[in-house]
Amino acid sequence: MHSSIFSAWRSALGLGLVASALLAGCKPQSEQGTTTANKEPHQQVPIDSAKIKRLAMQRDSLRADSIAKKTGQLPGALLPGHRIVAFYGNIRSKGMGILGREPKAQMMRKFDGVLKEWQAADPKLPVLPAIHSVTITAQGSPGADGKWRLMNSKSTIEETRAWAREKNAILFLDVQVGWSDLEHELPKLTEYLRDPMVHLGIDPEFALGTMRVRPNKKIGTLDAKDINYAISFLAHIVSENHLPPKILMVHRFTRKMVTNYKNIKLDPRVQVVMDMDGHGPPTLKKDSYMAYITKEPVQYTGFKLFYEYDPKQAPHHMMTPKEVLDTTNLKPTPLYIQYQ
Repeated sequence: MHSSIFSAWRSALGLGLVASALLAGCKPQSEQGTTTANKEPHQQVPIDSAKIKRLAMQRDSLRADSIAKKTGQLPGALLPGHRIVAFYGNIRSKGMGILGREPKAQMMRKFDGVLKEWQAADPKLPVLPAIHSVTITAQGSPGADGKWRLMNSKSTIEETRAWAREKNAILFLDVQVGWSDLEHELPKLTEYLRDPMVHLGIDPEFALGTMRVRPNKKIGTLDAKDINYAISFLAHIVSENHLPPKILMVHRFTRKMVTNYKNIKLDPRVQVVMDMDGHGPPTLKKDSYMAYITKEPVQYTGFKLFYEYDPKQAPHHMMTPKEVLDTTNLKPTPLYIQYQ
């Protein structure tokens, strides 16, 4: 399924930077041809590569907007034509989510059952499996640089990507910045995000640099400008590498986790999912979805289900696919579902 999506997108979309061509056009005349002896040599004009890159990005943004206006979205976009169902966690940790809690084979069998449940609940919309891996993780100690976060090893990331490929799934790399910020953390993932199957998640809960408290002591926050940086970062990768649109998933379960949501600037090269990330009984989860997702819309919506935490309180029940899809419970119907 994914190969057909990517081939269709490649044949239809020609986004990308042409900075190299622009650079060639900026060469001094002495490099473009031989000057005659009776002419004074031209002085070389310094090349402003940063300006060239900005102009190329602006051009690609305008081209993407133009295509999106004609067709509704860019070729290869996964939403709203699929419902993404993800297992979340880290393959090296039993405590972070279902992804690492159970042995791989057992977890994959459970995943197969969940995917079948979602497809049966809504047969008209194809279900797309996803592995959602916490890749840069907030830590209980500051580390050598005092940033309270740690990135997975290359071998762990590659093994996780291999799991996703085995499942014919897409992969989300999730980022908890601790006391760092997105500008310093996201570039570390560039080589992986060049892969068409790899997408990005960011978690404001663990963005604590402005609060200067250790992770899990308070709930962190990201502003629209931070989310706009992530969108721009992904859009650049899409254009530079001729990729289909990326998905940016943003965790949220309180109002203060995302500030100035109206200032989030959408780009057709990046599809934004705001995911209701809180745990608890169904009534609390539905109310949180209404307060922080429905009433503060951005683009697409998501909903998280917790195997361990949701059933702890009465009525001791984790919502079923049919309950999540019931528009009397959640509206708009979420297109991204995450299990932890």
